[in-house]
Amino acid sequence: MKWDSALQDFKHYLKIERGLSENTIQNYQRDVYKLKHYLSAAQSDASPASIEKEMISQFVYELGKTVSPRSQARIISGLNSFFSYLVFENYRSENPMELIESPKLGRKLPDTLSVEEINELINAIDLSKPEGERNRAMLETLYGCGLRVSELITLRISDLFFEEDFIKVTGKGDKQRFVPISPLNKKYINLYRHHVRVHQKIQKGFEDILFLNRRGKGLSRAMIFTIIRQLSDKIGLKKVISPHTFRHSFATHLLENGADLRAIQQMLGHESITTTEIYMHVDRTHLALVMEQYHPRK
Repeated sequence: MKWDSALQDFKHYLKIERGLSENTIQNYQRDVYKLKHYLSAAQSDASPASIEKEMISQFVYELGKTVSPRSQARIISGLNSFFSYLVFENYRSENPMELIESPKLGRKLPDTLSVEEINELINAIDLSKPEGERNRAMLETLYGCGLRVSELITLRISDLFFEEDFIKVTGKGDKQRFVPISPLNKKYINLYRHHVRVHQKIQKGFEDILFLNRRGKGLSRAMIFTIIRQLSDKIGLKKVISPHTFRHSFATHLLENGADLRAIQQMLGHESITTTEIYMHVDRTHLALVMEQYHPRK
C-alpha cells in the first residue's frame, strides 16, 4: 500500500462516511503528509501498513522540537484517525498510535471583545464605499448570530427566513441548524442586499451567495480576516482578533446576560456541551449568580 493511495482512500472515507468539511479533511491529510515527508527525509521505505510504532515515536519526538504542544497534539490526533481507518479497513492489525501520548494542554480561554469594542469596530466602517454596507452586514451577522467564518461566506439568500426571524446555517460536516436573527441584523443585511448587491454583476454560480466581492463572486476566509484586521488597526485596538473573536463574544455576552448554556450550544452548533462549557470559564460571575438565584440555601 502506497501513501498517496492510502491518503486518497482516507479522504473519501472522511468525506462520505464521516461527513467532515473540506477544511477538516485537508487538516487530516496535512498531518499524514508530515509523517510521509519525515519518512522520505529519513530515507525510509515504510508503508502505511508496515510502519512501526518506534518510527512514529521518533517522528513525534522530532515534531516536538519545532511545533507548539497544541499543534503537536493536533497532528497526533490526525495520525490516530488515519491509522484507525487503516485498522477498520483491515490494512493493519493494530493502531501504532495507541500508546503514543499527546502533550498535556491547558484549556485555552477564547479572546473576547466588549460590546463597546464591537460597536467601535462597526462604527469604523467607511459607509461611503459600496463594500461598507456589506462589511457592516457581515460583522453584524458574525456577532449577531455567532457564525464561524466558513458559515458566513457560504451563507445563501435562500437561507434567510426573515419572516420567521431565523437564518439557516450550514456548519461543520454539512450539519444544518437554525439560528435566530435580530431586527437590527436583518435591517443591515437588507440595506446591503437592496442598495448594493442588487447593482452588482454577479458571476454564474454565485447568484444565491449573500456576501459577494467586487467581482461578483464569494468572499474568501482570508478577505474576512483582512477586513477585521484593518478595522482593528483603524481604531487602535490592542487585542489580536479574528472572525472567531466575534463568535466567542456572541456566546460570552449571551451567557453574561443569563442565557441557558444548552441554548447557546444549539446556536453555536456544538455537538458536545463540553465545548460550550468553556464560556463558563470566561465569565465566572455567572456561576455565582446562578448559585444565588437557584440554590435552596441562599
